[in-house]
Amino acid sequence: MNDLMIKIDNITKQYILGTIGGKTLNATLQSWWARKRGKEDPNTPIGLDSNLYNEKFLALNGVSFEVKKGERIGIIGKNGAGKSTLLKILSRVTTPTTGTIGLNGRISSMLEVGTGFHGELTGRENIYMNGAILGMSKKEIDSKIENIIDFSECRQFIDTPVKRYSSGMYVKLAFSVAAHLDNEILIMDEVLAVGDISFQQKCLRKMNDVSKTDGRTILYVSHNMNTIRQLCDRCIVLEKGTVIFDGDVEEGIEKYIGSKNDFKKCVDLESLPRDSEFTHHPITMTRLEFLDENNGIYPVSSKLMLRLSFRSTEEKSNVFLRIIIKTAEDEPVTMMTTSQGFYVKKDITQTIDIECDLSMIAPGKYLISPVMYDLDKLGNNIHLDGLKLVIGFEINEQEGFANNMTWRSKYWGHFLGKNLNIVAKFQ
Repeated sequence: MNDLMIKIDNITKQYILGTIGGKTLNATLQSWWARKRGKEDPNTPIGLDSNLYNEKFLALNGVSFEVKKGERIGIIGKNGAGKSTLLKILSRVTTPTTGTIGLNGRISSMLEVGTGFHGELTGRENIYMNGAILGMSKKEIDSKIENIIDFSECRQFIDTPVKRYSSGMYVKLAFSVAAHLDNEILIMDEVLAVGDISFQQKCLRKMNDVSKTDGRTILYVSHNMNTIRQLCDRCIVLEKGTVIFDGDVEEGIEKYIGSKNDFKKCVDLESLPRDSEFTHHPITMTRLEFLDENNGIYPVSSKLMLRLSFRSTEEKSNVFLRIIIKTAEDEPVTMMTTSQGFYVKKDITQTIDIECDLSMIAPGKYLISPVMYDLDKLGNNIHLDGLKLVIGFEINEQEGFANNMTWRSKYWGHFLGKNLNIVAKFQ
C-alpha cells in the first residue's frame, strides 16, 4: 500500500443549475418556501425557464480508480465530461458530494493560467508564497529558486508584479514552480496549450524526468492526443461524469475518438455536410467505395482500390482528384493526387477508379479526405468539392516488418521508410 498515491472511491459531484447563493436571507427563504409548496420561485431570473432553474446536474457520477507512485495518467474526454471537476476535487478546490478520496503526499496543481498567483506580488514573491503553501521552509525554497527562474525563462521579469505578465509568461513561471517545488503529486489541466511549442516540449520532458527520477505521480488533462502519447503510460476516459475506460493509452485515445473497427464498404457523400467553401461549386462527389474485399483492413505494403462517383453542373476539361490520408485525430499523414486532369461531363454521374499505394504508411488506423479541383490560368488550385474524414481503413502490423521492430507512431510517426541496404562494408 506504500506506493498507492491516490484512491478515489465512488465519488459524485452534484451541482444545481441556475444562480445559487448571493441572495438575502429573506430571498432564500422565499425560494425555499415556494419550492416546498410546488410554486414558481419568485426569485427566478427573468427569461429563465423556472423548470430548469435549480435542476440538479451530476458533473461526476460514481468515479473510482487508484493511482500508484510514479504513474503518469492522462485524463481525456469531451468538454463537460467532468475532467476539470475531478482535478478540482483532487486539488481540494471543491469537495465531492458523495464518495471518498485518499491522498498520500503533497499536491501541486495547475488548473488554469495563474492559479495560485497573486497579481500584486512579483514572480519571485509568488515562488516563495507557493512554496510556503506546500509547507516548505525558506531555506528549501532558496535552494531551488535559481533553477525555477532559469527554467521559467522569465529572469528578466522575475521582480515585476505578475499582473503585468502575459498569459504565456504566467504559464512558464507557474509550471516551473509546480515542477521544481517539493511535491509527490503533480496535477495539470490543459495549461500547456497557452505556452509556445518549444516550452511545451520542455515541460513534457521535465514531467517525464520528475516522474522517472523522483517518482512523482502525474495527472494530466489535455485535448492534445500527441502530448498524452508522449507523457502518459495510462489513460482514463471520462464521458458524462463516468469512467468509460481505464488502461492502455492508445486504446483510451481510440475509445475517446471513436472506434474505427466497423469500416464501411461505401459512403454516401452527397448527403454529408460541406464546409462553406464547397457549398456553391459545380461538382458534387456522390459516393466513395472500396473495390477490394479487404473490408477496409490491409496488410503492410499493400494498395488500396477506391471508386469515386461525382456529378457536375458544368462541363470541365481538366479536373484533378486529391486524396488526403489523415489519422483519426485529423492529422495529415500523406497526400496523393491524380497525375493528369480528366474530363467531366455536365449533368451526368460519372465514376473513376483510383489506386492508393500504402507501402510507405505505418500500421495504424486512418481516414480519407477526398478533394476535387481544377487549375486557373496561373496554375493555382480552384477547389470544386471537398470532404473531411469520410471513410476509414486500417493497416495491420505484420510480424517481422521494419527490421523486426515493433512500430509505435508515438515515437516514429506514421510514415514508414524503406529498409536500409548496405552497399559497402569495410573491415
